[in-house]
Amino acid sequence: MFSALRPSLPALLRFARTPSIGRSIVALLAGAILLLLAVNMATFVMIQRTAAFNDQVERSQQVRRAAGNLLLSLVDAETSQRGYLLSGSPEFLVPYNRAEITVPAQMDELERLAAGDPQLEAHVAAMLEAVRDKLAELDRSVALSRTGRTGEAVQMVRSGSGRALMESIRERMATIEEVENERFTVRTRQSELGLTLTLWANALGGMLVLVLAGIMIWLVRRYVAEIQTARDTLDRMNAGLEGQVRDRTAELTRARDRAEAMLREVNHRVGNSLQLVSSFMSLQLRHLADDGARAALKESQARIEAVAHVHRRLYTSDDMSSVAMDEYLEGLIAELGKSLAPGKGSPTLTLEAAPLSVSTDQAVSLGVIVTELVTNAVKYAYGPGQAGEIRIILEPGSKGRARLTVEDDGPGLGDGKPRGTGLGGRIVSAMASGLRSKVEYDPDHPGVRARLAFDLQP
Repeated sequence: MFSALRPSLPALLRFARTPSIGRSIVALLAGAILLLLAVNMATFVMIQRTAAFNDQVERSQQVRRAAGNLLLSLVDAETSQRGYLLSGSPEFLVPYNRAEITVPAQMDELERLAAGDPQLEAHVAAMLEAVRDKLAELDRSVALSRTGRTGEAVQMVRSGSGRALMESIRERMATIEEVENERFTVRTRQSELGLTLTLWANALGGMLVLVLAGIMIWLVRRYVAEIQTARDTLDRMNAGLEGQVRDRTAELTRARDRAEAMLREVNHRVGNSLQLVSSFMSLQLRHLADDGARAALKESQARIEAVAHVHRRLYTSDDMSSVAMDEYLEGLIAELGKSLAPGKGSPTLTLEAAPLSVSTDQAVSLGVIVTELVTNAVKYAYGPGQAGEIRIILEPGSKGRARLTVEDDGPGLGDGKPRGTGLGGRIVSAMASGLRSKVEYDPDHPGVRARLAFDLQP
């Protein structure tokens, strides 16, 4: 029960801390509970006193019965003694002999019942002392008659000592009954008074509880009316706020659409600008005779195309914050194949890309890295007119990571260092550093295998 009430206590305390009506209801409820507890306590006390009174009445009856039984046994013993003295027949001693057995037990019972009662102990003790003397007197007379000294026994009876002892016993018993009768009267009067007080207390408590219940009902109804009024006011306010929220949401939606349109337009213009730069570089290539300069300009054009391709993807995509890397690499590899390996006998570029999405910054860095590694493989993996394959692999890793691999089947790195001017290597290192990673080369691969592991940003 206590575990079920425990969650309700904080709510009751919060309700009690609310102003006016809440505190009034809690105060009235607490008063009603205290009043019921008081009435129940009074009823409980009355029940306890009634039970104690019943116990005392039962004990008084037991004392009376024990004293009466003891007196009857003595009367039977005395009557038996008189018959034996007059007739000399042992048959008259049967009640006397029975009394010799029962009287000691009856004396012990009466003494036990009076133990601890200061009003009865003295009277019972005096009564038991007289009973012992009476038993001794009876024993002496019967013993004298049994030995043939019946005259002395009769003379002892005629002396009146036995009658005086019986009178003393009867007086003590009358005193005991008087004490018990007085107690019974007092206890009856107290019980009646307690019952009357309990009835009045219950009636008054019931009336007060009804009054408190009526007040609480009135307060609760008023409280409910106030809540309903507040709820209606809140509903009107909510209706106004919902209209404002709808208007504000519409404004934010329009602002977002304008921002996305502007961002898409920016990407479109950046892509066009980079494409224009790439076109200028194509025109410049036609007027260069130096093969080194043509190769350098062609590599720079590939890098610019890699970046421009990202912006073109963003322009045509609904998601402006991420790039589908498999689709981006597919378009990039197609453009690299046209520009770097356009004819027969050129290496074949193959792509195996899992459907992964990356951020725009990651897409730019990965595009430049792929461009540099593929460009380097086209230049150094296979000789002029030698067919071969350059594989670009993008696959998911564990724990939110992905891995990019560019490999060929050429002669390998030889001394372990990439060939060329080193500019491409520095660009690759810079882009990999932006991805918080680095490019590693597999020494066990017969050709060149470059790997880059990076985190997928949400």
